[in-house]
Amino acid sequence: MIITPQQAFAVYQQSECLFPPDAIAAALDRMAQEITVALDDSNPLVLCVMTGAIITTGHLLTRLDFPLQLDYLHATRYGAQTRGGDIRWIARPTSPLTDRTVLVVDDILDEGHTLAAILDYCREQGAAAVQLAALVEKRHQRKAPGLSADYIGLEVDDRYVFGFGMDYKGYLRNLPGIHAVREHHSD
Repeated sequence: MIITPQQAFAVYQQSECLFPPDAIAAALDRMAQEITVALDDSNPLVLCVMTGAIITTGHLLTRLDFPLQLDYLHATRYGAQTRGGDIRWIARPTSPLTDRTVLVVDDILDEGHTLAAILDYCREQGAAAVQLAALVEKRHQRKAPGLSADYIGLEVDDRYVFGFGMDYKGYLRNLPGIHAVREHHSD
């Protein structure tokens, strides 16, 4: 369903702010410390999952003080929709993954079917090790079998969240905090 900017703004105005910018910054600091301990001497290739993880990846990279390389990929089940469908590859990484330590960074780990396909792709391309960092993880029991993140910044209840890279029907990725849709706006 396509919405207007005014409709998106109304959802934002009525939303609940779950994590203000300072809470997100603290979570990113902690994630960066954990990643540094694990990967600082491994020459990792960081893969940003577009489009949602662009903000998380940018903020996380400035906290990683060791040599790394950056690339991106874009695979989606959502587009501007709120319910998942088949996985569609829009862009694959251009960097070779063979024998590399790969850190996949995404904005949210929800059910994880897209992320599971991305991690499988990295392994199929010959990555020596594949790790996953997600800024937000939803608490529920619908995760893709065997999928878990190595680094999680924040946890949320099973609600529709947006901001800091996550969208509401194509809008509101640019918010500095993470918000939840009020119950009467559920999809």
